[in-house]
Amino acid sequence: MDTVKDLMTSNPAFCTPDTSLQDVARMMCDCDCGEIPVVEGQQNRRPIGVITDRDIVCRSIARGKDPMQLKVKDCMTPNPVTIKAETGADQVVQLMEKHQIRRVPVVDEKGILCGIVAQADIARKEQHQAAEVLQKVSQPAGAGR
Repeated sequence: MDTVKDLMTSNPAFCTPDTSLQDVARMMCDCDCGEIPVVEGQQNRRPIGVITDRDIVCRSIARGKDPMQLKVKDCMTPNPVTIKAETGADQVVQLMEKHQIRRVPVVDEKGILCGIVAQADIARKEQHQAAEVLQKVSQPAGAGR
């Protein structure tokens, strides 16, 4: 059985709360991704949040704030859902479904960021499970609950 480590992208891009929104947006473009984990610091890569392209739009532009003046800490989602690298792949699917999320930062046994797993990673390995995850995370919040 595959583990999260078998599915994840290793050594993902990350930022800190004091990273500018412009810099994190540039990271998203350079890495062709929609979410960047936010860690305590460059040396201590313990995840404390995530920032998504949607976070930037909804928490700055949509509220009339100038994104060029904001930092990641102004728009990030704190307390991220994470998963350990050695966890079974089926459990990451369940986690995504439960929390209706498309990406999950992966931590090692010390809680340090070591990867990220996305729906696309699951799709490459587990085509049937990916379709199920997409269906469930795409439901409106509270649907069928």
